[in-house]
Formats: sequence, C-alpha cells, structure tokens
Amino acid sequence: MAGQKILVIDDSKVIRVRVREMLPQGNFEVLEAKDGEEGLKLIRQARPNLIMLDFLLPKVSGWEVYQKVQAHPELSKIPLVIMSGREEEVMEKIPKPFEKHFFAFIAKPFEKKQLTEAIKSAMVLAKKKPVPEAPAAAAAPSSGADAAEIQAMTAKMAKMQAEIDALKKQMSQVITIIKQKLK
Repeated sequence: MAGQKILVIDDSKVIRVRVREMLPQGNFEVLEAKDGEEGLKLIRQARPNLIMLDFLLPKVSGWEVYQKVQAHPELSKIPLVIMSGREEEVMEKIPKPFEKHFFAFIAKPFEKKQLTEAIKSAMVLAKKKPVPEAPAAAAAPSSGADAAEIQAMTAKMAKMQAEIDALKKQMSQVITIIKQKLK
C-alpha cells in the first residue's frame, strides 16, 4: 500500500495522532483535517485512498460529510471508516448493519488491531459497492439550483429511510415485548 493516502477527519488531535502512530511507518501518507469543512476540501483536492471520519465534527458534521461523499459517484467509491464514541448517534442517521451502507464502523477508543480490521473491512466493502449510474439529468447540463435541489431531496430521502428503519426496529421490539407478556 505504499503511496496510499489516508485522510483522518477528527476534531481531536489525540485521535489523529493515534491513528497516524498505529499505521505502519512509511506505508501511508496520512492527511489530517480538524473539522468537516476542512475534510471535504481535502477529499476533493487529495482524493485519498481511505477516509477515516469522526461522526461528531464542528462546522460540517460527519453526517453531512458522509452524505456529500455518498452523493458524488467518484468520491463514494473511496473506502470509509466511521469513528465515534457514541454508536447510537451514528445509528440515528444510518441504521445497522453498517456494512449494507458500505462502510466500516469503529468505536472510540480503539486499539491497533481494531483499526487494522476496520480498514481491511472498509477496503472490502468499497469493492462490493455497486457503481452508481449517472442520472440522465447529470448527463445534460443543468443549473446549480437543480443539482442542489436533487442533493437536498436525496438527503431527505436518506433521512426518511433511516427514520423508517428505526421505527421498524422499535415496532419489532414492541411486538417482542407484547408476545412475552402474553406468554
């Protein structure tokens, strides 16, 4: 993996340094961003081979970074590891299993072995991700307002789907409780 770029987007310098120290020396160029805004800029400029993304970030949240990366066909192919000390906050936006969304999740704090496994998993999942088809509207020149509106609607649909999945899970739990009470 010599010459591979890994972008670590985390507002904690401790986490950024820890990830850098856990990676094999000399094999990776580690880029760092302290917030989502800086992270998005580096993703577009440097085109990293792997993104390690904290979910709770200042300026632009990890959720927003995730949505913007997923909305861009070329960027969405980049392997992604989402990091968070609060898995439930990630699950509010993106329901489990995370693998069906083609990213790996790692809970903070983590050890070197967990980091290595998450990176390997993210690489495998990125290869399995279907190549998004370019919509017909994208082939024809369109105004920025149309693209922004489509992106906003896509984000709303993703949010609604996450809410539907959460409600299904809650309903299943309620049914399980009722069945237990009826026994």
